[in-house]
Amino acid sequence: MTTHGDSATRSGAPAVAARTGPATGDDPPARHAEDLPNALAGLRAAIEAARFPLVLPSAEPARHAAAGLSHQLDDYLLPRLARLDAPLLVVVGGSTGAGKSTLVNSLVQARVSAAGVLRPTTRSPVLVCNPADAAWFRQGDLLPGLTRTNEPTEDPGTLHLVTAPALPAGLAFLDAPDIDSVVDANRALAGQLLAAADLWLFVTTAARYADAVPWELLRGARARGTVIAMVLDRVPPEAADEVAAHLSEMLAAQDLAAAPLFVLPETWVDGQGLLPERVTAPLSSWFARLAADAEARSAVVRQTLDGALAALHPAVVELAEAADEQVTAADALDERVRAAYRAAERTVDQGLKDGRLLRGEVLARWQEFVGTGEFFRTLEARIGRLRDRVVAAVTGRPAPAAELRTAIESQLVTLLRGVAAEAAETAYTGWKAHPAGTELLEPGLAHASDGLPGRAERLVRDWQRGVLELVQAEGGDRRFVARTAAYAVNATGLAVMVAVFASTAFIPTGLEVATGAGTAVAGQAVLQAIFGDQAVRNLATKARRDLLDQIGALLAEEAGRFLARTEAARPAAETGAALRRAAGEVEKARHRSGLTRTGGPVLPAVNPGGTR
Repeated sequence: MTTHGDSATRSGAPAVAARTGPATGDDPPARHAEDLPNALAGLRAAIEAARFPLVLPSAEPARHAAAGLSHQLDDYLLPRLARLDAPLLVVVGGSTGAGKSTLVNSLVQARVSAAGVLRPTTRSPVLVCNPADAAWFRQGDLLPGLTRTNEPTEDPGTLHLVTAPALPAGLAFLDAPDIDSVVDANRALAGQLLAAADLWLFVTTAARYADAVPWELLRGARARGTVIAMVLDRVPPEAADEVAAHLSEMLAAQDLAAAPLFVLPETWVDGQGLLPERVTAPLSSWFARLAADAEARSAVVRQTLDGALAALHPAVVELAEAADEQVTAADALDERVRAAYRAAERTVDQGLKDGRLLRGEVLARWQEFVGTGEFFRTLEARIGRLRDRVVAAVTGRPAPAAELRTAIESQLVTLLRGVAAEAAETAYTGWKAHPAGTELLEPGLAHASDGLPGRAERLVRDWQRGVLELVQAEGGDRRFVARTAAYAVNATGLAVMVAVFASTAFIPTGLEVATGAGTAVAGQAVLQAIFGDQAVRNLATKARRDLLDQIGALLAEEAGRFLARTEAARPAAETGAALRRAAGEVEKARHRSGLTRTGGPVLPAVNPGGTR
């Protein structure tokens, strides 16, 4: 039969608030009993909301740390805080082949955990407790992510519950998978279980005690404040003193000198696979005294719980820094895109100012449309008399007007295609040089979008139509519109477009200075004759501003192909601040809770014999 644990503590404060001090009205811990569970629930929500999608050196470690913190909150801190009086959980961990399962079986005097030469032996965790304590572990508050089962299994997602009457009430052993297992899931589960321990019983051997992996985990447990006891197993009798002395030195060097050390000699096992009672007697006696001493058990729980809570703040601050790096990276990627497309807009703006659009085809079509330079010299001298006859001078020549309009459209579209392609290439290159940007790229982003040419053509046609509407609106009360109707608007609109392209009357080459500039000035004279000097400036300014606005919108759409990717990946800007606030609230609540205790060792003394 299998059951799933109640996961109420995963999403909120525990249903039962921890009483961390005497329940008196004047006791500060009693008054703040709800603060710590509520603060932890807030921290859990902040960690849950944190995302690290951008590929940065800090991202994978942050995701791993966030998962570890969430597990510790769900598996241990929230349920343990809700029930400080629950049985003491001893997680038995260690390296492959250290004899953890054999030791657990021997301590509870029953074959409850599989032991053998095949590795890994323990594939799913086995929890052994006194029958009186079974209800606490079966209900699933502790390690709620593991399915409870009463049958042996190889599923690492289950927790095999076994009762053993020989194990004193108030104490439970959890036989964890190997911390250096060749199976990734086993290693991950071992780390998760060790973080849920009230007391970590670390088992090593004379041949493996100096391995790097166990010491890394021991340092982590020490940093979290976990209470630790050591078992040095399978020690040849002739080397016991030397090996024990060396291990003691190593423990002292890692600030673990207070950890009790039990030395078990190399020996045989009986027909049940159990170690001789004389070998395990010092350890069994030590655990019996711990189980019988409620104050000692409470002190172990409080020390481990307080240490784990204290370790949250620096761990969450590191998480917040990684979240800030995500936001900074997203901002940097966005800025590279925006800079590329701002440069494109500046290029267009400059193109409208420096006269480059008046060269080539547009200049030729403009000259055909308005006639020769001699015509304009005559026009300038007689502008007053010809004010109402300007358009009639070119009546009957619709083809040059259409060709001029097409040439203007072609020049603008060519300019837009060029700047859009250059901006896309610049943004693509900028992202490719950034570790987070590389992963967001796809080949199509290296070029302007496929629909850009068509949208550019529509933009220019819409703008040209808008210029004609502007001319009609500005000249609505003027006699020339009434007299010359649509052709006057069309001719004047083309002149406005050319005026937009020559807003500084700067054309750099000699020939174009002689012809282009003169015709541009003459075109402005035509407009001035019809509308007046200020009106001409207003028309050209409005038309130019409208064109730049539409081009800006077009380029923003192009930039949006990049920006949409960072937007999808970008974590919330307040993620780091939210994590820091939540961690700060937990730290304040921890100090108010009364968990922190000062004083001597929390574990029973170790009896002489079989120990260091």
